[in-house]
Amino acid sequence: MMFRARTEQSSLLEESQDYLCPLRLDGAVKLVGDSEKFSGMEESTIVSRRWEDLDTDILVKIFQCLDVYQLTSGIAHVCSSWRMACYDPLLWKTLDLSVMRSDFIKIRSEPYVYVDARSDKKLTRLLKTSLSLSQGNIQTLIFHFNLYVNDEQLTYTAERCPRLQRLVMPAWNRIKTTGICKAFRIWKDLESLTMPSIANPPCPMEEIANNCKNFSELKVMGPFDNSFAATIIKYLPKIRVLSLRCSMLPKDALISILDNLQNLEVLNISHCLVIEIPPHPSPRKIMKELDQSIVEKASRLREFVTCMKDSCIMCQHTRNGEGLMSWYKYEEGLWKADEVSSLSL
Repeated sequence: MMFRARTEQSSLLEESQDYLCPLRLDGAVKLVGDSEKFSGMEESTIVSRRWEDLDTDILVKIFQCLDVYQLTSGIAHVCSSWRMACYDPLLWKTLDLSVMRSDFIKIRSEPYVYVDARSDKKLTRLLKTSLSLSQGNIQTLIFHFNLYVNDEQLTYTAERCPRLQRLVMPAWNRIKTTGICKAFRIWKDLESLTMPSIANPPCPMEEIANNCKNFSELKVMGPFDNSFAATIIKYLPKIRVLSLRCSMLPKDALISILDNLQNLEVLNISHCLVIEIPPHPSPRKIMKELDQSIVEKASRLREFVTCMKDSCIMCQHTRNGEGLMSWYKYEEGLWKADEVSSLSL
């Protein structure tokens, strides 16, 4: 099919001598300049370029506007030049799977979610295609809060992302301790991790300590207790950035962190439900503001992010959900946000 510019009534063409107009979309691009000569121009003088002859850098720039679904939808099979562009490392510094969610239902027994088999197969296909195109160049890997990866998928991904520096994986329901620990042994360049609150944190934290020598940033999504604080102090004493945003946080755990993490530079407890736990049988108490002693301990930090306002919508969400991660449902993408810029996506 041929498309031609209508020059007779076009004021734009009258004003510009350098106007470029695409003439064909059937496998070739034809560009026409100098509008005054267009009417007398013969077909043989029109400059033609085929899509596959488009400069690779331009193709890569275009492909950078696509999400992972579009990149893996088959454009690499259009022609050899498009395939070459799809392999470009610039496209694969980050593999953002936050556009994908599992089809699941909640169950009462572990792992507390049941994922539809078709959903698993869809994720596996997407991982195989994207990891093949990335050729080991992925440095940041992002999973949606409701994307439930299993051990086999995680191991497959870890083995093909050996240069990973940042992992955002808020859901570990279907991952066994052995699976995540195996991944951390592969990810020796890991520097930053966003993870859920888990019942037994020592094993993964120990693996990070033993294998990820540049690790410096941790974001925990969900309740954060004294045991979790003790684990971080023991295995990650040199951590520099810690975000507990929107968590339920015991006052004792907060004090322990401030007293023992001497290398800590940034601490985010914004919208946290900070609680005091007195001896039994006294009920726990929600703190309305931080004690002056806590403020003084935090004064050594480069950045101490807090918010405990009754008027704050996020604080209200955390309070209503008692720090149990119900807040993420109120706005799409909210789970990826963080007041600490290095942890925001």
